Amino acid sequence: MSYHLEERLYTGKMTRRDFLWLASVSTASVALTGCAVNPVSGNPQLMLVSERKEIQLDKENSPHQFSADYGPVQDEALNNYISEVGQKMAAVSHRPQMPYSFRGVNATYVNAYAFPGGSIATTRGILLALQNEGELAGLLGHEIGHVNARHTASQMSQGMLINAALVVGTLILSLSEKYRKYAHLIALLGQIGAGVLLARYSRDDERQADALGMQYMTKTGQNPEGMVGLMELLNTMSKHKPSTIDMMFQSHPMSSERYQTAKAATNAQYRSLKNTSLYRERYMDNTARLRRLKKPIESMQQGEKEMASEQLGPAERQFKKALTYAPDDYAALMMMSQCQLTQEKTDEARHYASLAKQVYPTEAQAHHISGIANMMSDRFDKAFQDFDGYEKRLPGNPNTVFLKAASLEGMQDKQAAASEYARFLQFTEQGEQAQYARERLKDWGYLGTSRFRRR
Repeated sequence: MSYHLEERLYTGKMTRRDFLWLASVSTASVALTGCAVNPVSGNPQLMLVSERKEIQLDKENSPHQFSADYGPVQDEALNNYISEVGQKMAAVSHRPQMPYSFRGVNATYVNAYAFPGGSIATTRGILLALQNEGELAGLLGHEIGHVNARHTASQMSQGMLINAALVVGTLILSLSEKYRKYAHLIALLGQIGAGVLLARYSRDDERQADALGMQYMTKTGQNPEGMVGLMELLNTMSKHKPSTIDMMFQSHPMSSERYQTAKAATNAQYRSLKNTSLYRERYMDNTARLRRLKKPIESMQQGEKEMASEQLGPAERQFKKALTYAPDDYAALMMMSQCQLTQEKTDEARHYASLAKQVYPTEAQAHHISGIANMMSDRFDKAFQDFDGYEKRLPGNPNTVFLKAASLEGMQDKQAAASEYARFLQFTEQGEQAQYARERLKDWGYLGTSRFRRR
């Protein structure tokens, strides 16, 4: 724990080291509950996580992941199209009763992911790379396969601890000493996005999800060549654009073997559907607005690559280029704000975060980064307003509650700070943050009493 923190908050001054300690992220473990039969194979399976728990975990965590990926795309027609393709396959899957939902998210890295209750997302990066509806169906079918085979729950049952989506965005950067102190900050803001998912799938899991995906897509009349095309696309990108697909490989191990398996299945059990349409024209029509953003998205991808290489100046130039093409792009504004904050340019960071708030008023992340910039400038009252705005839009993040408490402490409002620290301890009693919260309540005479009023 930072022994300077108490003094800094009482004097209204806080070092960046103290701030980064405040912003460190706590994790949440998941309780295990019961046993089940695998819905795909029908065989008995070690399964200590109930279906109800899967849905609960999804409901609690997926909104935070989607927000970390800059929110659902602001293209209702595109999201409806993605949902239509996904829901058709979900209806013919092994678990049609699950509360499936599908959307595109504004992140520009290449990936798609599923939460255990059926919440599924695809990034703009991969949507831009796909060439037809068949490939989209293959992608969504694969993710539905993970849900149906209960891969996340299975890994949990084998002893995995699941990091809540509240800790998504773990920084996958090798920062120099100058910038390493900001690693937790950027991780907190979800700069990379889905770096920490609810599961890291094995190759066997991937093979099974591929097979299930092909089964579901062909049941809805999709051409199995869509899955073949998807595998070919990802293998090609891994060789020529590895920086844009690294995230997908971390959560979805890729191999040429998967391409060959999909091709063999297409030529065997799904041969009768090989000549059906891949619906390229329909896909292009529904992604027309997205494809007009190709240049700014490529600039954002390059900017994130530069950030990963510690090249903050070149990264800033790439984000500026993206904003020249698309001045109202929420993700571009957020990436620029984070880049400015990493360079300790707090005024500029607040400026871009303010623009992001105007562009996407229902999204929470801009309020968080603005709050962090204000804390770094010892503007605790403004920081509290930002964190409160974040929580109103996206409740359930204990880290935000802690930062609200720290902001109130910086404002010298002990009673309100004590209320928020106590509320934080209702989320978790482990970690440095919890230790600090208990110490403050004890020092102020609130621990074990009802002396403070809840806000």
